[in-house]
Amino acid sequence: MPTKTAPQSAAPESTRSKPLSGKTLFVTGGSRGIGLAIALKCARDGANVAIAAKTAEAHPKLPGTIFTAAEEIEAAGGKALPLQTDIRDEEAVKTAIESAVSRFGGIDILVNNASAISLTPIEATEMKRFDLMHQINARGTFMVSKYAIPHLAKAANPHILMLSPPLDMKEKWFAPHTAYSMAKFGMSLVVLGLAGELRTKGIAVNALWPRTTIATAAVRNLLGGDALMRASRTPEILADAAWRIFAKPALDFSGNFLIDDSFLAQEGVTDFDRYRVDPTQALHTDFFVPDDSVAPASLAPSA
Repeated sequence: MPTKTAPQSAAPESTRSKPLSGKTLFVTGGSRGIGLAIALKCARDGANVAIAAKTAEAHPKLPGTIFTAAEEIEAAGGKALPLQTDIRDEEAVKTAIESAVSRFGGIDILVNNASAISLTPIEATEMKRFDLMHQINARGTFMVSKYAIPHLAKAANPHILMLSPPLDMKEKWFAPHTAYSMAKFGMSLVVLGLAGELRTKGIAVNALWPRTTIATAAVRNLLGGDALMRASRTPEILADAAWRIFAKPALDFSGNFLIDDSFLAQEGVTDFDRYRVDPTQALHTDFFVPDDSVAPASLAPSA
């Protein structure tokens, strides 16, 4: 049977302060970066985390594997299940989800974090790269959600979270890298459809996106090197936002396209400097942030 929790109003103080205690998360692409940060934040509540990612052996430019992630999760106070999974493979996805259910008794939260990126114009985009991005970002998100839904439907307060942008259909987001934008917005289209489809089942479906670039291996290796890393926030800002999303009642909080700092500000957070990698640097705005989205704190250097 899936993990069940008492309604928050009836829970003891220890449960109210750790709302994800005993909950089970299934996180794609969670061996490093944003996915791992979310996993660790929830593990500190005593959550169970199934890490579904491809990396089983260390890569020189991409530190972290499903096994090192599992060790960190256990050290943080959670229980971990490392699952080497290619989310392009339907049978592998089904097997990974069933393994998580078998180990932990169910799934309460699905985090669709796995993503591929290639910032090339159409003429420079190889079709195999186009296919990879769509297979992981849009199709992978769709498929993992599809097979998780029957288990989420049995949970007490089920959530699906996509790390994907608001649906801001502007030419500027597509012209420099149409293939990537199509694939990334494809994840958000799954949010839009699933939020409506699953509302009567009581499963919340939301999207979360960073206002600024986030200090991850992808930023260092693919986007801007160490200079952009210093102009970024840490993955913990997304982890803190995700944790607060998962604690919300699924029946009342679904279909939202959230920007990390705006959402945290609505939740009462005021200190955003703690998420800066280098306070002497101006923060770099990420792709896909709508022009009318106003930052709750200055992005200028703070020191």
